[in-house]
This record gives sequence, structure tokens and C-alpha cells, in this order.
Amino acid sequence: MTDSPAVHASLNGETEPRGDLCIRTLAMPADTNANGDIFGGWLLSQMDVGGGVFASKVAKSRTVTVAIEAMNFRKAVYVGDLVSVHANLVRVGRTSITVHLEAWVLRRKEMQSILVTDGNFTYVSIDDHGQPQVIQRDERPISA
Repeated sequence: MTDSPAVHASLNGETEPRGDLCIRTLAMPADTNANGDIFGGWLLSQMDVGGGVFASKVAKSRTVTVAIEAMNFRKAVYVGDLVSVHANLVRVGRTSITVHLEAWVLRRKEMQSILVTDGNFTYVSIDDHGQPQVIQRDERPISA
């Protein structure tokens, strides 16, 4: 992963994370590639875990990832970065949920978080046999 030119804010102009905090973890040396940067696949998996937590909360059931789209790797993640994944609900379908996920890092000796990756993940609600099931919708809105 290489740094793109000074992209420190999301596409909507936000300079702070939006949505539900789903997961927070520390990037460790075991998660690096040969260049010493954190693997993009490691970051993607952290986002998927966080999105799965959020989707299961919305669906009130098990969920599985069925699609990842519009991934933007904006900045590199380095060993020692504190990585936070935030989720915003995009759409609830009959059996699926689309979630916009943002990964932000807080680097050592810095005071402001940096948006490093974002994308849309789609999850399907499944029953105990692994079959898609209808998502029961509440009358009240989901916090996002």
C-alpha cells in the first residue's frame, strides 16, 4: 500500500470518524508485508469483522459477507497505529444489509485520526442451517 496525496478526510468532508465504533485494534509487526507496512488484507479482515458485528446487531442474527465493493485504500497503515472501524447503515434489504465501513488510524505522536480505508460491505442474514433468512425490521431507526 502506498500513501495517496494528503487524503485525511472522508469523501463527505468529515475529519472525524462517523457511525458506530465496531472494532479497535493495534497494528502489530506480525501483520506486515516485506516492506514493513501493514497488509491490506489484514486491514480488510478487520473491517469485515467490524462490519459483521454491526450487521449482526441490525439483523439480530448470524450474518455472512457476500460482497465487498468500492474499497478505497487511501493511506498506509503502520505498525503501532491504533486502527478503529466505524460502520454506517446504507441499506436493509429482504435478507441483506449493506454497510459503509471506514477504517481510521491514530498514529503515535499525532492528535487527529486519519481515514485510511473505506468501502461498502454487504452481509446476508442466515439461520442456524446457513440458509438466508428474512430480516425482521424494527419500527425504530437503527443508530448509525
